Amino acid sequence: MPEDRLWPVSIKGVVFVDEKVVLLLNDRAEWELPGGRLEKGETPEACLTRELKEELNCEVIVSNLLLAEVLEVIPGKFVLIIAYQCRLMAQATHFKISEEHEEVRLFSVSELSEIPIPKLYAKAITLATALLPENP
Repeated sequence: MPEDRLWPVSIKGVVFVDEKVVLLLNDRAEWELPGGRLEKGETPEACLTRELKEELNCEVIVSNLLLAEVLEVIPGKFVLIIAYQCRLMAQATHFKISEEHEEVRLFSVSELSEIPIPKLYAKAITLATALLPENP
């Protein structure tokens, strides 16, 4: 297989706190889902559990697969994004972010159109929103 057909794989998690999604600000001034590169011998679920512990210092339960699509992160650089819905194991009131990101913030779904976020991540969030339990 030609080298240009091999893409890095990044596993991302859609995590809600109440009705807001957790997003991280990257060095390209874009908001993104937490997660990261799949390592050799690692399952996507194990990768996501590890990455969210590293990036946010939180424990999650990985549940529904939301999407698997290719994202052009910068012109000419493609990454296969696999996104899962995640649930926090304990209610988080404060996240401790890693040095990989500038900021962590909670956004309502309605705010997504007002911030710089790749459309693929917004799509994953929309799909996860549809799977949230109804509030009584």
